[in-house]
Amino acid sequence: MLMKALRTARLVETLFAKDIAQRATRDGYGDGLVEVGAKNPNVVVLCGDLKESTRAEWFEKKYPERFVECGISEQNMAAMAAGLALSGKIPFVATYAVFCPGRNWDQVRISICYQNANVKLSGAHAGISVGPDGATHQAMEDIAITRVLPNMTVIAPCDAEETRKAVHAAAEIRGPVYLRFARHKTPVFTTPKTPFRIGKALVLTEGSDAGIIACGPIVYSALEAARQLSEKGIGVRVIDMATVKPLDGATIQKAAWDTGAIVTAEEHQRHGGLGGAVAEALTSQGPVVPQEFVAMPDHFGESGQPDELLAHYGMDADALVAAVHRVIKRKRG
Repeated sequence: MLMKALRTARLVETLFAKDIAQRATRDGYGDGLVEVGAKNPNVVVLCGDLKESTRAEWFEKKYPERFVECGISEQNMAAMAAGLALSGKIPFVATYAVFCPGRNWDQVRISICYQNANVKLSGAHAGISVGPDGATHQAMEDIAITRVLPNMTVIAPCDAEETRKAVHAAAEIRGPVYLRFARHKTPVFTTPKTPFRIGKALVLTEGSDAGIIACGPIVYSALEAARQLSEKGIGVRVIDMATVKPLDGATIQKAAWDTGAIVTAEEHQRHGGLGGAVAEALTSQGPVVPQEFVAMPDHFGESGQPDELLAHYGMDADALVAAVHRVIKRKRG
C-alpha cells in the first residue's frame, strides 16, 4: 500500500505541473470528428447553426460534402439524423446540450432510441462552467434525460484528449450515443496512451479512506482535492467515470468495499445524474456505504465566470475536500 501511495503522490504532483496544457473538451470533439471522418466515409455531421462553437466547423472544412447545416431546427435535425442512420450513415449531431437532448428530447426518444438508430448526439456547453451565457444555456439536466432512455449510451469525458477518444469509440459502436462536453478550457491530464473504453472507469489515484467518482472536467478538481487531502494524511481513490451509461458497477463496488465512503462529483443537477446512477448501483448491488453528492443543488445557474460559478454552487476542489471530510465522518459514525 505504501508503494501505491508513493506512486499516486508522484502522479498527482506531475498532473499539477504549472505548465500543464489547457484545452476545451469541445476542441477534443472537433479533433475526433475530423479523425473519424478520415477513417470512415459513412461519418456525416449535422449542426444546428453552431458549427464554430461546437467545433463541427473543423469537420466541414475537411469534408464539406458530408456536412449538413440544419439551422435552428433541432427537432428536425434529430429526425434527419435518424433517417441517415437507418440508411447506413453514422451521423453526429452537434449543438448545445440545452437544445439536444433538451429541446428535441421527443425526437431523440422516438426517432432515434426507439428505433435503436446509430446516431451520435453531441451536447456542447454542458454544465455550469458555460459561465456568462447564463441559466438558459447551462445544461444541468442532460445526463438525467439521456441515461433514462433505452438503447442510449451516455459519455461525459474529463478532458480534450479523452473527448477525442470518446468520439472514436462512439463511431465504432452500434446504437445511440450521447457525448457531453464543455465550453471553457480545462487541464489536459490524460495522454494518447491513457486507456479509454466505453463502460470502463479509469482509476487515477489509489486511496483507502474515501473514493471520489467523477465525470467531465470536474475530474481534475477531484484530483486537486485528493492532492490537498493527501497532505493531511487522507488517501482518496479518484475514479474517472467517463461512461455514465453503461456504468462500471464493478469499479464502483470495489471502491465502496475498499474505502467505505463515496463522493460523487459532476456539473449536473444533484438529482438524476452520475450521483444517482452510483447510488442506484450501490443500493442494488452493494455495499451500501455513506455517499455525498457534489453537484448542482436543485437550482438554476446564473451568469458569471466558470470558476466563480463552480465555487458559488459548491462544485470546486474545496467543495470536494469538504465532502470527503463529511463522508468520512459519517463512515466513522
